[in-house]
Amino acid sequence: MPTYPDSRTAYAVFGELFKILAADEQFTERLRSADLTVRMVHTKPDCVIHVTPDQVRFGDDAPEDAAVVIKMSCDTAHRLWSGTLLMPAAVALGKVRIKGKVAKVLELVPILQPAFDRYPQLVAEQGLVDGAAK
Repeated sequence: MPTYPDSRTAYAVFGELFKILAADEQFTERLRSADLTVRMVHTKPDCVIHVTPDQVRFGDDAPEDAAVVIKMSCDTAHRLWSGTLLMPAAVALGKVRIKGKVAKVLELVPILQPAFDRYPQLVAEQGLVDGAAK
């Protein structure tokens, strides 16, 4: 059974994660200094998030262009945020596809910590437990 039953739930969790990051000055400054924008494309269910140093946009409001595009299923994203799958392994296994500079993505992973810390709580608030809806 998939972790996320629908796009609404995926946006509720992943959208909140990136809002947390957008409020983190260290994260936004690193994006700004690297002149980096990121488009996260999640599938099964669909969830698109576009992150710049100044804003986070979702769905149809998310621009197509970004310095880095990261594509993965919501289940893979769940495993990454849960810490059961590391980004380098996910890329090597083909679970995550990246357009743009992979080194930039791997550089970003350590500054994502505020979102990693909050992910379990956000999943619980949506009624998702152990990769499945309650």
